Amino acid sequence: MVDKEFINVIPSDVLEEVQDMIQEISGKLEPYVMALTPSERRKMPKMGRKSLSFVEKAEEYARKNPNMCPGFLTTETFEAVFSTAHELWKFTNSVKQLTDNLQDTELAAGSKAYLSALDFYKSVKIAAMRDIPGAKAIYEELRSRFPHRKHREEEGETKAQGQ
Repeated sequence: MVDKEFINVIPSDVLEEVQDMIQEISGKLEPYVMALTPSERRKMPKMGRKSLSFVEKAEEYARKNPNMCPGFLTTETFEAVFSTAHELWKFTNSVKQLTDNLQDTELAAGSKAYLSALDFYKSVKIAAMRDIPGAKAIYEELRSRFPHRKHREEEGETKAQGQ
């Protein structure tokens, strides 16, 4: 079992190499891929897992029975768009899995970094209360991240003074 608390730091040279590879892949695919607007995406019928076998069978039957294709549809076009969609689906699934893993790792690393920052903040807060030189300035700057707490603390002080 993987220790979810441990974050394996990725060396910067590996990150740079991967970024270069991503740019290379994007460059190779750029003439062939498109960006759709949200409206365009909503309007298009989708070929998902359930419709894949239907499209696959229809394409096979169309290839074997070209006489049944409507005049505006050639079997070559049907075969080409289906093949492209099918191959891109394989790539997309691989990229989605990688994206999910990257997002999970980013979440875990970010969570660990945030917890570390909170631990440091608590330590600085204590140091500021003890008048450790330099701590108050750090505390004041970091405290700006939690503006609602300041308001609650002031309310609590006002209520305590009023009693």
